[in-house]
Amino acid sequence: MQDKVIETNVVSVVGEVHSELEFSHEMYGEGFYTFDIKIPRLSDYSDVLPVTVSERILVGLDIKEGIAVKVEGQLRSYNKYKDGNNKLVLTIFARDMSSCENLEEIKNPNQIFLDGFICKEPVYRTTPFGREITDMLIAVNRPYNKSDYIPCIAWGRNARYSEKLQVGDHIKIWGRVQSREYQKKIQDDNVITKIAYEVSVSKMEINEEDNNRFGEKELDNNEQD
Repeated sequence: MQDKVIETNVVSVVGEVHSELEFSHEMYGEGFYTFDIKIPRLSDYSDVLPVTVSERILVGLDIKEGIAVKVEGQLRSYNKYKDGNNKLVLTIFARDMSSCENLEEIKNPNQIFLDGFICKEPVYRTTPFGREITDMLIAVNRPYNKSDYIPCIAWGRNARYSEKLQVGDHIKIWGRVQSREYQKKIQDDNVITKIAYEVSVSKMEINEEDNNRFGEKELDNNEQD
């Protein structure tokens, strides 16, 4: 992988196709399609994540619900304008895709590495069950003066550590891409269920030039699913 973008934003997921292919858009005469991929966790829960793939990569692949595939690429973000508001939308942008056999033998079916910068002040909180969480937004640069903005969640010891990070800090993150349901109140006190996509951090590292400000450069979370 010679492309610098690939080195700073790397995703590899293996799972079952969970929806039909749908046409998304065309760019420079090339068509792009979307589908959902269902990836099992160690627990009974599965993450269902959106994938965007070029028609060029689809050649020779029979993509239909229920088949197992491996997708390698990047986690990308874009703004979607809806109802007068801009919404940050995430998708796994496939650079390579292949059929996969023996899905149950894959030890780590959901992996991501990000090398980017803190672009929003981290927010530390605790859940009703006492779990420590820090929410972060990481900007990962790509060519043509573009960046992807990736929501990340650190847990436990990593949460306490990342609470101290400042906007502009250079950070490397290893983890998994996850889907999470949440409820949002709308008009007339009605509640709707929505899905958020984010990176669950298992390991993080501050770039070397930041070592003087932090006593420890690298942490492993050893988070259990």
